[in-house]
This record gives sequence, C-alpha cells and structure tokens, in this order.
Amino acid sequence: MTSKLQLTVPKVIADQYGIRPGDELEWIPAGESIRVVVSRKARSAHELTTDERLALFDANTKWLDELQAEQLKEAKAKGTRVTRENRGWTREELYNDDRGLPRGFPR
Repeated sequence: MTSKLQLTVPKVIADQYGIRPGDELEWIPAGESIRVVVSRKARSAHELTTDERLALFDANTKWLDELQAEQLKEAKAKGTRVTRENRGWTREELYNDDRGLPRGFPR
C-alpha cells in the first residue's frame, strides 16, 4: 500500500485473471475480508468503428425523440408546457455511467 492508499496487483495475479492497465477493479465488502472483482467493459468508446458510433447515435436519438414525443403528448393533455425543469430527465441520465458512454453502449 502506498502513501496515497494505492495497491499494486502482483503480475502473477494480474496474468492469472487477465487484469490489464486501465481495467477497473470493484472492491466488495465480504464479512471480515474484501472481494476484488474486475469490472469488464466490452470495448472502450475509441475502439468503435464509425458505423458502430453512428448506429449508437441513431439509436439514442430515436430513444430521445420517443421520450420527448411522449412527454409533449402528456403535457398537452394536462395543458402544461415541457421545460428543462419538469421534463423528467437530465442530460446525465442519457448516459449509463460516469464515463459518459451513451445508452446502449456495449459493456
């Protein structure tokens, strides 16, 4: 353990479990011990092809259009107006995690 509370994974363990630089490790309490789990991502965003990026963009745009259409329909029925404050979602909710990857991104 370093002074910054960082741990080094021994090479033998990293090789055995396929842990690579950049992988995220999840620390799970397990009674009197801690369980370490490798959080696998299928591919990082920069590894997507242009066609895959466009497909994700199109899918997310369609999802957002459907969501907004539904909200506009509900607002019209209530006689109200949809605003940023009452639309029921935030920009951050359009993404699955704190890395900013779009909804539907393979993990």
